[in-house]
Amino acid sequence: MASLMEVLIEVLDKENQEYAKLLTLSMRKTPVIVSEDLDELAKITDEEQIIVGRINHLDNQRNEAINDIANVLNKDVSNLKIVDLIKMLAARPEEQEKLAAVFDSLQENVRGVKRVNEQNRELLQEALELVQFNMNVIQAMNKAPETANYNRGAFNTGDMIGASHKSFDAKQ
Repeated sequence: MASLMEVLIEVLDKENQEYAKLLTLSMRKTPVIVSEDLDELAKITDEEQIIVGRINHLDNQRNEAINDIANVLNKDVSNLKIVDLIKMLAARPEEQEKLAAVFDSLQENVRGVKRVNEQNRELLQEALELVQFNMNVIQAMNKAPETANYNRGAFNTGDMIGASHKSFDAKQ
């Protein structure tokens, strides 16, 4: 059981380190989004994908360790939480302290990543709305109001004010 706890603490520590890296990248991404540097944003996103892949691998290792601990303790793995494991380690204060410290640090980093990603999501949403607004303005410029010109049959000829539909003629 002691070695299983050590494995769990080690995996949680590695996962915490990866989340800390992810938090740093997410914070680097914010000014890049504001400055609209798409090349740098793509680089940061690629780095994030690599870290997320490592986090997923560590998450699987953590689940395996918790499953093994649940089997040893004869507990239902779906009801066994790390908080419960911390309480169970009251007889081993050193392991309890290590597990609690790494778990608290991991939670803090995950909350930080979530907060910064939410901020970045809002910035990206605003940027998309600005692009949509600009596209609407450009499209509206091409749709000038029609004049009230009529032909002999009392049909509207629909000339556009200020719009000339000149096209490039390759034959000239």
